[in-house]
Amino acid sequence: MAPVLEKQLPGAAGAGDNNNEEEEGQNLWTSILSEVSTRSSSKLPSGKNILVFGEDGSGKTSLVAKLQGADHNKKGRGLEYLYLNVHDEDRDDLTRCNVWILDGDLYHKGLLKFAVSPQSLPDCLAVFVVDMSRPWTIMESLQKWASVVRDHVDKLKIAPEDMREMEQKMVKAFQEYTEPEDANQPSPQRRPPTAGEDEAVVLPLGDNTFTHNLGIPVLIVCSKCDAVSVLEKEHDYREEHFDFIQSHIRRFCLQYGAGLIYTSVKEEKNMDLLYKYIVHKMYDFQFTTPALVVEKDAVFIPSGWDNEKKIGILHENFTTVRPEDPFEDFITKPPVRKLVHDKEINAEDEQVFLMKQQSLLAKQPATPTRGATESPGRTASGSPRPSGRAGQPTVTSGSPMAAVKKPDPNMKAGAANEGVLANFFNSLLSKKTGSPGSPGSPGSGAVGAGVQGSAKKTGQKPGLTDVQAELDRMTRKQDSMVSANNIPPPTENEA
Repeated sequence: MAPVLEKQLPGAAGAGDNNNEEEEGQNLWTSILSEVSTRSSSKLPSGKNILVFGEDGSGKTSLVAKLQGADHNKKGRGLEYLYLNVHDEDRDDLTRCNVWILDGDLYHKGLLKFAVSPQSLPDCLAVFVVDMSRPWTIMESLQKWASVVRDHVDKLKIAPEDMREMEQKMVKAFQEYTEPEDANQPSPQRRPPTAGEDEAVVLPLGDNTFTHNLGIPVLIVCSKCDAVSVLEKEHDYREEHFDFIQSHIRRFCLQYGAGLIYTSVKEEKNMDLLYKYIVHKMYDFQFTTPALVVEKDAVFIPSGWDNEKKIGILHENFTTVRPEDPFEDFITKPPVRKLVHDKEINAEDEQVFLMKQQSLLAKQPATPTRGATESPGRTASGSPRPSGRAGQPTVTSGSPMAAVKKPDPNMKAGAANEGVLANFFNSLLSKKTGSPGSPGSPGSGAVGAGVQGSAKKTGQKPGLTDVQAELDRMTRKQDSMVSANNIPPPTENEA
């Protein structure tokens, strides 16, 4: 019996080998199928939507275009559609994320029904863009667009249990936020599930946290943060102003469980960070950047990091304002400078202008000349100037003082003084020559002339001749200065 058994053992062993080969083949196909199913389940989901809201001119389109890597400045109207290419580098997977940009006019808010449906709402991210170059509009804009989203979500008439599940998911994500541990890990990549994640300690929410739960993640983007320096120069903004603005925005973020990021398309500030955070919230990519609160124009606060105590640190720097003061009382809109349009002035023709001036001059009264202003008594008395330059002066008046010439007010001071001296000496000479006879007696002039002539002939008083010559020289100098002033001296003929 033993030999028979020995013969049967090899056959049994051969049957066992065949069974093992079949099992190995089945396991191979099973592993292939499981790998394919795993890859299909790990593919990036499609149909994700980003809803962008903001005022006209806040930079919504420019912001999304920069995230696309494009530089176009095309701005749509109503409801604009763009998309972002999302690439999973680990699995070499690519998908598109839809971006819907609503017009800044509330008239177009009804177009949201084409972008958001009850089925697509869980796959949406709401982005509120505010303009840092106009900080006085920030809080009003946030309240307005948050109410627009709230009204649209209510119109979708989602089942209460589904809406409650979405809200609880947002609260859980907010509470389970943890600080990134490994900042050197490459990004983007899918976050692997963590063992014991459900057993993590969940902290309770604050009193002002998630008081307005939209059921979808919310992100606040402050654009044009490069205008901070302009606000400091032109509007005298200080650190206190920017801390006050940040404090109000962060408290709004707590109410909606939102994240906050300051960006600048012009300076390309925090643009890469914004893209990474968006794909982290939409596709659960690994995110390794902690909160940034040091630089006033590059703030980043992820959802779940902030609380009332951290916001209270900003209040320590307040000196002229209190944290509970209304936003619009401290961040006021500057007065609008009215542009005064100057009326265009047309220059008239040169000849027309000259004709007008000529007519105006013709209407003015004529200016009286010097000869007309001469007093009659002076013209009657005659010129005190002697008729002969080389001879002795002749006395035409009985009184020697009548020959004294009044100084001309238009004459210069030096010429007037010389004229007074010349008249004074002439009066002295007339007085001396007329001394033998009385000034008023008849024939006094003849007597004086005879005495003067005799003195000249005999040479009894040669000093008088020299004095007369000096007087003639001074008189001629006076006449030349008068003619230089365009005031013709009166002559004996004119008199």
